[in-house]
This record gives sequence, C-alpha cells and structure tokens, in this order.
Amino acid sequence: MRPSVKKLFAATLSSCALVSPNFTPRAQVTQQPSTRPRRATTETWPATPTPDASINTLGDDADQTPRITTEPLVRIGLAVNARSVTVSTTGKLLDASASASEPVPFEVARVRIEPRTLPPLPVPTPIDADSDTRRVETASAPSSKAPNPSNSSPSTQPDSSISRGSVQLTSRASQPARGEVLYAPGSTRPLLDARAPVVFASDDEAANPVRFNERAYRGRLEVFANSHGTLTVVNVVALEDYVRGVVPNELSPGGWPELEALKAQAVAARTYAVSNIGRFSTEGFDLTSDTRSQVYGGRSTEHPLTDRAVFETRGRIATYHGQPINALYTSTCGGRTEDAENIFGGDAVPYLRGRECALESKQPFVSFTARTTRELPNVKLSEHASSARDAAILSVHGFNTPARLNDDWLAAAVTVDELRDLLIKLASLARQPAPLITSDSTRPGGFATALAYALDGESRGTTLLNSADVEYLLSFRDASDVPQQNRADVAAMLREGHVSLFPDGTLRPRLAVSRARALRSIAHALEARNLARLQKASVQRAAKDSLSLRPAQGRGETNLKFAPDAFLFSAFGEELFAVREINFVGGESLAYHTNARGEIDYAESRPSANGAATDHYSPFANWTETLTPDGVLSRLGRSVAGVGTILDLRVRRRGVSGRVLDMEVVGTEGTTHLRGGRIRSALGLREQLFVIDRTFDDVGRVTRFKFTGRGWGHGVGMCQVGAYGLARAGLSYEKILKSFYTGISVSKLY
Repeated sequence: MRPSVKKLFAATLSSCALVSPNFTPRAQVTQQPSTRPRRATTETWPATPTPDASINTLGDDADQTPRITTEPLVRIGLAVNARSVTVSTTGKLLDASASASEPVPFEVARVRIEPRTLPPLPVPTPIDADSDTRRVETASAPSSKAPNPSNSSPSTQPDSSISRGSVQLTSRASQPARGEVLYAPGSTRPLLDARAPVVFASDDEAANPVRFNERAYRGRLEVFANSHGTLTVVNVVALEDYVRGVVPNELSPGGWPELEALKAQAVAARTYAVSNIGRFSTEGFDLTSDTRSQVYGGRSTEHPLTDRAVFETRGRIATYHGQPINALYTSTCGGRTEDAENIFGGDAVPYLRGRECALESKQPFVSFTARTTRELPNVKLSEHASSARDAAILSVHGFNTPARLNDDWLAAAVTVDELRDLLIKLASLARQPAPLITSDSTRPGGFATALAYALDGESRGTTLLNSADVEYLLSFRDASDVPQQNRADVAAMLREGHVSLFPDGTLRPRLAVSRARALRSIAHALEARNLARLQKASVQRAAKDSLSLRPAQGRGETNLKFAPDAFLFSAFGEELFAVREINFVGGESLAYHTNARGEIDYAESRPSANGAATDHYSPFANWTETLTPDGVLSRLGRSVAGVGTILDLRVRRRGVSGRVLDMEVVGTEGTTHLRGGRIRSALGLREQLFVIDRTFDDVGRVTRFKFTGRGWGHGVGMCQVGAYGLARAGLSYEKILKSFYTGISVSKLY
C-alpha cells in the first residue's frame, strides 16, 4: 500500500473503532432527509486530503489501485441535542458497550435514555506520607458500569503526582459527571446508570435491526451524554451499509430510476465518506446524517434499486493522484458546473473544475433522433411560409397534394378540378354533402361560399349575420368588389379566420385564389373545427426506434414509432419548418398524427423549455423569483448590515459557468459586496446562476427584482440530475463520474 494511502486509512479505521473518543461536543441541528436530489455539503469547504506528489495518477488497472483489507466502519451522528432517546428492536435488545466481551441482553426490547448529572467519582482518604499506616480509599459509587477513561475529563482521573506537604492524595477531588440513565417503558426506576457511552445492538440485525426513535438502522447505536447536558446518538455502521442509507435519500430511485446514475451516486457517496471521515471527530462521530455531510436515512429508507447500485460498485471510489477525492455533488447544475474555489474559496482543486452538463458529442443522440426519407419542400418566399405544414396536414388526412412543393406551384391559381377535390374531401370529413363547385368558386367570394357549404352544408353567415354585421366586418379597402351573394359568407369566413387578407389589407376579390391560399384556408378550417386528428403530448423518453409519450390530457404513456416517410416539423422561434430529422432529449411538446399502422406520419416538435442539458429533467432546471427591495434586505439580514434601504443589486463578476461570484449591494447608506457561495445563501435563492430584471416606479426607483435562474445547489462537482440524464443517454457510471470530475480514476479500495 502506498504510504499516503496507508496513513489515510489508518486514520479512517481508528476513527471507526467502537469506543468513544475523547471529545468536546457542540450542539448541532439534525435535518430531515429528502427524496429529491440533494447537495452533499454546505457552503463551508470541507477539509480535503492533500494529494501526495510522489504518487502518480492512478489508472483503472487493479494493481495500481490502493487497497485496504477490511471494509471500514463509520460513525454517523444521528442526533446531537436530544433530551430523550428511545432505542428499540423487534427482537432482543443487546448491551454491546464492552467491545471486548459478548453483548448482554437487556430485560426489555425498548429503552428510554435520558441525560443525567451523576455524582462525582469517590474522593480518597488522605494519609500521612511518613506514616506506616495503611492507605484507605472509599468504595466505588453504585454503578453498573465502570467509567471509561477515554471519555472522562482530566479532573476525574487519578493523579498520584500531586502532593501537598507531607500529605499525598491517591486521586483528585472530582466534579459531577454527565452520563445516561436507561428506563424500561412506563417505568421510573432506572435500568442502568452509565458514565460511558451505551452501545445498543440486536440479536438478529438482519431481521430485527435496532431502531432510534422508531427508525431502523444497520450496525449499532451508541448513545452518550455531551457537554451541553443533552444526548448524542451515533450509528456505528459498515461503510457499504452507510452508502445504502445515503443513495436513496440523495438521488431518489422513484424519481430518477436509472441504474448507472444511481451507481455513480453510490461511488460519489462512498468517496465523499472516505475522504471526510473524522470531520466531526471532536463531537464524537465522523459525519452527520444531514446536508452538512450527506443525507442518511438508515435501513428504513433503503430501496432495492439503490441497493443494487451499491452492491455492483462495492468498494469503488473516485481517486485523483492516488487519493480519494472530495466528491462534492449538487442537485441540478443548470447546464454547467463551477470551479470549486469560486464557490468555496481556497486553492484550485484540479478535479473540481467547471464542466458542461451535456454529452460531449452528438453521437449518443443517434437513438433519440427521428428521421424521414421525404424530400423537403423547395419554398423560399415568405408568403408561402406555412404552405409546407398546410399541405402536410391535408396529406395525412387523405387530401391529394404534391409530393414536393415549390413557390411556382403554390403561387399559381387553383383550378376548378383541384378545388373540387379539396372541398369534397373536406365535406366528407365534416360529414356534409359535397358542395357545388363552379368557375366562380376559384375567386375569393365564391371560394368563401363553397368553403362554408363544405363545412356546414349551408350558409351560416346568411342566417346569423344581418346586413349591418356584414358591412361592419367587410370594412377593408376593396370590400365593395365582393359580389352581393357572397358577402355574408366572406364576412363569416373572415371572422372565423379561414379566409385572410393580403398584407396590404385587401382581399383582391376579382383575382383567382392561389393554391397556397386555398391550402391555408382548408387546413385552418380543418384544425379550427377539430377535424384534424392531431394529438398532443410531451416526450418522456426515447429508445432507438420509438418515443415514449405522455398525453397532454390524461394519464399513462404510449410508445410510438415513426413512419419512414413521416412529415417532420420543428419549431424555431414561433415558426414551424419542415426538417429531415428531429433530436429528442425529453420534455418536448409534440403534436402528431398516426397512420393506419399506428406509426407517426406527421409530427411537429417544439423544444423543451429546459433545453438539452442533461439536467433538464429537473423541476429546478429553470426558475424565477421576484423580491421587493425590502424583501431583499430582509433576506440579507446581517450579511450586509448598515447599507440602509436597498437601491440596486449589480453583478460585478461571474465564474466560468456564468454564476454570480461578486454582487454589489447598493443602499442609501452605503455599498457592500457579497462574494462566492455566500451569494446564494444570503439571498435565499436556489442557485447563483441567474440574471436580474428590474421594475421601476415613476421616479426611477427599483420596486421589484426578478431573478431568472437555473439549477439548485452549490453547483460544484457531479450534477445529480445531470447524471440521470447521461445515464438515460447510455453512459456508464464511470463515464458519468469522469464527465463531472476532471482527471479522476475509479479505483477498487477493498
């Protein structure tokens, strides 16, 4: 084993021994775990082992990997300020306090522990040093446990080196000690008084684990009184079992059920634990069970899928130059992670650099791409911009349209035969008799009347609009050229949007209707009357040859394939354009039509609002929050005391990811700066990857700050939801880890 690794893990194993260390506890607050992806650290930069320059970067080769022979134990602080603790099991509860002996069964399966100030240790009787008389000592105070020297303060220990004149003391006078008192359920008579920690175990851990306040934990539970007069509860557990209790709380298998992502989370959690063992040693444990370390819920929160992720990565950690890395991770990085020193301060950490939360090339998108063999239309004129979509919608509904459109064909006048075929098909879909088509039907007035009869079987405009209504609606420049017999139908079709004016505000009633305008009117009527069988859904996930879609209305998902010659349209801005292929990353809005074989033969896709970053599945991929100046001041509190009323917030510097690293706070009484990771916490925002918009009053004062941002967490290290996205794209857990941690190796530790 390499020297630096040996030194590190000697400390690891030492800190995990089942004895209480000599410590001075301080109060902490335990937080409840969450099933959402969580960041694994606070803004305080945890101590990181310094890489040994003599150790070369490790590869994945097994014989280059540092090893230990025994899986280490870790001590997890479950509670640090408890006034009363209940420990129980459904089997037999054991007292395992004496590590050198077999655990002793308690008389009950449930005990209540309370802190207690115990009597001082016995004071010895002084004797004359020159006398030959015997030395007399008082008997021990009643207790079922001997004091543990390693947990006692110096004032309670024997000290034979102190002498006063001719009198030598066998021990110093002691102060009252803190300890624990154990009670059986419903009893006020103590089962046990203890000055040292009490360690609880179960006679059958697999079937009947020990429980702290009704939550089950693997390993053993240690309870001791701390210097605040309250109780600290520690779970002493094997590292792999600890990781089993972390992964489902940090990356929920219900919300993010991708095995490779969960395996990446398992390796990150295991690595973080190894590199931070002993961080809270002065308080009697290694790590907390909340976000100051990692969210740990014990056996009660374990899940079969995350168990599998832990088992399949057993003993594997991420290393850099032979050392376990400080494997920080963040819930949602907003598309990019940040250099660690920009958030936490200190020196640059070579493996915690800002990285794109995305696939490095488009190759993995092959299985997410829909393609068509259909030729794209040759349309260049803006007046024909919608014609390709109009013709495609009509084509999949059985209308006869050209295989490939061009501007010349679209600009030409529609013929009587073409119009008859189009309107007979429309009437069939509307379940109306075929309209009468004449040469007059090719001009705007006659076209409006024929269209009305195809849709309704009669002229509703004549019935529902009186003369005043018609003249009111026909107030455009050349309305006088519309024949009298067609005026009510033109007014009705204009009102419904089926007929439209030219850009100059004219209808040009004396000219024949172009093919492009005829297609547009019929397609518009088809959609407006719900005769177009277009379905709407959101894309959930994609496979090599199909999409999983969730209907806009209703529940469940459906998997559909694309027809080889499907019409494909993609939105760029507000407009839809015919394309040869569409890339799906999930979250897109899709309107589609299926053919008789159940294949998608028409699709129009609008990009996901969360973009293509692999964390776009997160509900926090994009967010907004609006605060008044008073609201900003209230949140900043002591962070910017003395600036007066907030006048403005100004971004002065951003990091490699675009995160705000220096924010100037301008007030009526002064100006100050927020820097680094304090910005997010001081403002109470989800992330510090944001921009600011302002609303002003009549005199130019800011009345609202609108923060538009991306992500949730500190933004350093592995993006948890991004790992899920990469797993869905087919990356292994090792590739996922190396996507976020620069230059690392995944090594076998034991």
